[in-house]
Amino acid sequence: MSRITPVPLSALPESLATALDRGLASGMLSSSVPVQVWAHRPAIAQVWLSLLEQFHTQSLLGERLKELVRLKIASITTCKACQLARKSDEVSEDDIACLATDSDRFSPPEQAALRYAELFAGDYMELGDQHYGALMEFFSLAEITELNMYCALMLAGGRMTYVQQAYET
Repeated sequence: MSRITPVPLSALPESLATALDRGLASGMLSSSVPVQVWAHRPAIAQVWLSLLEQFHTQSLLGERLKELVRLKIASITTCKACQLARKSDEVSEDDIACLATDSDRFSPPEQAALRYAELFAGDYMELGDQHYGALMEFFSLAEITELNMYCALMLAGGRMTYVQQAYET
């Protein structure tokens, strides 16, 4: 049960309800509950959803890579909603069961991004120039910047959802 009472769907402002419907239809969102909690601050919720939508529709990073990174961070934040949600058919259950940064089931760019995400979410003080160097072997500066921002959003969203228990049980 959510620690903050979700706003009933029927009480959502029209613009937020529309954004929620769009997110659920596109697969960007897997549940309405977090958005219903955020709806206590509808203007900010709208901005958060808009940012998520930009990553979902305008990303420089591939769908598979983003899903691997999202799930890696979810494994660290232990957000149930994040761990159970599936945002891409390009990631198999075997991929999810592994998520090891050195597994040969992942390409070298995926390994570098997974390692970065793991440190970003779990041991950020250990992130150093060598990690950025590894990313630069495979990604442009714009892609690395996006990866940073995506990791931050996934970490924040996962922690927020977890502490609020804003997910279906």
